[in-house]
Amino acid sequence: PSLRVVWGSWGVFSLWSDPLPSPLQYGIVLDAGSSHTAMFVYKWPADKENDTGVVSEHSMCDVKGPGISSYSSNPPAAGTSLVHCLNQALRDVPKEKHTGTPLYLGATAGMRLLNIANPQASDAVLSAVAATLKSYPFNFRGAKILSGEEEGVFGWVTANYLLENFIKRGWLGEWIQPQKKTLGAMDFGGASTQITFETRDTIEDPRNEVMLKLYGQAYKVYTHSFLCYGRDQVLKRLLSKLLQ
Repeated sequence: PSLRVVWGSWGVFSLWSDPLPSPLQYGIVLDAGSSHTAMFVYKWPADKENDTGVVSEHSMCDVKGPGISSYSSNPPAAGTSLVHCLNQALRDVPKEKHTGTPLYLGATAGMRLLNIANPQASDAVLSAVAATLKSYPFNFRGAKILSGEEEGVFGWVTANYLLENFIKRGWLGEWIQPQKKTLGAMDFGGASTQITFETRDTIEDPRNEVMLKLYGQAYKVYTHSFLCYGRDQVLKRLLSKLLQ
């Protein structure tokens, strides 16, 4: 999912932190969307705030070419397409941190659709991608197809994190919880659309209910994914009706 965290004031606030700051840790996430893949390198202090990390973006790289679901007829090419960005990650993450840096790939609605239409091709693409990721000296944690609900929740967390609705820096450099209401998020992707928001109401379908604990606070979230209601899939359906 589009879990991209940018915190422009991180460098300023770090000047106010402890003179012996916690050593940085790194993580790499590949967001394999329906139309393209992007790689994000994140960093965070080893110390957590109420059992949740405070993350900033270290670097990113756009993978050239289409999304990995487009390689269904040539799965090895899906893995090869990631090499340029993974080589950048080798440079962006300090060498002594490579083996301890988790590496994930999460695929979204493009691969969900391929898995419905052709499970064998979907498995072959994921296997090829995993083989490429495992060939690098990072701590490979898996390549999987995210559910629509997972994608929606990750987008909601990202939006509210960036708006500082969960946690923010105080004037003295300490972390504080602003006691702000969270906002709902609508994620309009290429092959699906997700809507996610915090609620106190009863959620009828348990598949749409997610309980989160972030920075010591509990959140009950409703999320639903509308497969085939993304930009590219809606355009295909419109063209199909016009042709008919």
